[in-house]
Amino acid sequence: MDPVDATGATQRQRLVDLLWQPPSPPRRGPRPTLTLAVIAQAGIAVADADGLGAVTMQRVAESLDVTKMALYRYVPGKTELVALMIEAGIGEPPTLPADAPWRDQLDAWARQMYDRFRRHPWAVAATVGVRVLGPHELGWMERAIAALDGTRLHGGEKLDVAVLLVGHVRNLAQQVAGIPTETPEQAMAPGLSELLRGREQRFPALLEAVASAAVQDGRDQALDFGLARILDGVQLLVTERARP
Repeated sequence: MDPVDATGATQRQRLVDLLWQPPSPPRRGPRPTLTLAVIAQAGIAVADADGLGAVTMQRVAESLDVTKMALYRYVPGKTELVALMIEAGIGEPPTLPADAPWRDQLDAWARQMYDRFRRHPWAVAATVGVRVLGPHELGWMERAIAALDGTRLHGGEKLDVAVLLVGHVRNLAQQVAGIPTETPEQAMAPGLSELLRGREQRFPALLEAVASAAVQDGRDQALDFGLARILDGVQLLVTERARP
């Protein structure tokens, strides 16, 4: 193993230990005054206010009234800090009624995930790429897969359904990141109207769709519409698999 691979493996193991193993107090030095939960919430407060880029070990340490070196006694670095923030920010997976139809369970699951991303917009950027997942994140996936128990979908298809729903939720949450009360359509509407003004002949179909949506109250439904269409497609597959 070359030095680069060894470094990556070491950091991965640190992340696994931090997220999955009960934390043990430092063996040397002053008695611990912080917990990983408190540190994660401090990082979340910074990210919620100023974005993920504003999260540094120094700033989080200052918010906790400790030195940066003291913070390193608990968390090895920013990568590990962000991993803790994701776990705390996304939180425990929702409890879904096991006797509810799979479609109702997945609809509720996706809406609650959207709510978590809306509360913490930085989490959209923080949860991309290959990384170590914590128990909360895996718990969310477990809930989605379990909702499809009783269907004849195979494991790969169940995973694909969950990934498809996550993609829809993430995409919409990203569009309104930092805009607490607006839907994706509301966030886009002012700029879109300005761009279309005077260019009606170039974008007639888009202009007609926007005007029609306003008249028919067909706006601000991207989350509902997308979830319904995704689940419609899954329903077709489930029905097909159920045939003798």
